[in-house]
Amino acid sequence: MRRLTLCLLLLGTLVVSGCGGSSSPGSGAGRASSGTPAASSVPAATTGKAVTKVLVVVVENHSLDQMRAQMPYTYGLARRFGYAAHYSGVTYPSLPNYIAITSGSTHGIADDDSPQAHRLGGPSVFGQALAHGRTAAVYADGMPSDCALSNGGSDYAVKHNPWAYYVGERAACGRYDVPTSRLPRDAAHGRLPNVGMVIPNMCHDAHDCPLPVADAWIRRTLTGVLAGPDWRSGHLAVVVTADTDDRKAGNRVLTVVVHPGQRHSVVSRPLDHYALSRLLSQVAHGRPLNRAAHAPSMAKAFGLRVG
Repeated sequence: MRRLTLCLLLLGTLVVSGCGGSSSPGSGAGRASSGTPAASSVPAATTGKAVTKVLVVVVENHSLDQMRAQMPYTYGLARRFGYAAHYSGVTYPSLPNYIAITSGSTHGIADDDSPQAHRLGGPSVFGQALAHGRTAAVYADGMPSDCALSNGGSDYAVKHNPWAYYVGERAACGRYDVPTSRLPRDAAHGRLPNVGMVIPNMCHDAHDCPLPVADAWIRRTLTGVLAGPDWRSGHLAVVVTADTDDRKAGNRVLTVVVHPGQRHSVVSRPLDHYALSRLLSQVAHGRPLNRAAHAPSMAKAFGLRVG
């Protein structure tokens, strides 16, 4: 009776795992009888460790349903840990969404033009992190040189590399906006940044190649990250999202939060890229930028304690 009462109290605060059986990643705790995770607005309890690092991985131009059906590894992470069931991009096309994630505003951008066409003064969440004594990095797949300002290399597209657009932070971009070849070493040695983004190239992000190709690339990339000390310590959360859908699903995309404190969590509260920007500013120890200041708290929605 006492255990039942405790479980009911936990469910009253919308904590959905840990009652009535094992809460291990492979168990059915927190799932509906159909095998689909049960929706909640505040999911599983956090671990005791505060999240001090967030690494964002961005897929291109696919909806929640498409990603769920064609990305078994990524959706497997969603089911094992947590995801937002009502998460949306903020506009079309790609570039303004990347800018929204990194500055809480689209700055009126409505195209995918180069940094020469859109010279943003900042700040970005990357510059915000550095200004507060934190660390920041972008890992760009196929990029021919650090903070490359034009397309090239191996299917590198600058429109997907937001830090390159903030001219006031160009020096920092030149130092910390690097090819993905740096990522495995940083992950293995516990040197992932407080505010980080991983940008696949135009094939690996499913822009020019099928979603299963992107899924396999994410699996290869995240295997080392999730084996590294940052994630195993409970201080790193990995977010996998998409910039937009395919313009056929109301811009609703799959957004996964991979953290040891998540157990089969499904967040039903509507979230978007401004909420993600707010989370990045929190980890940067800064105030949420622009429209992110009025966005829902993604940390609260997923039960993450940010430190």
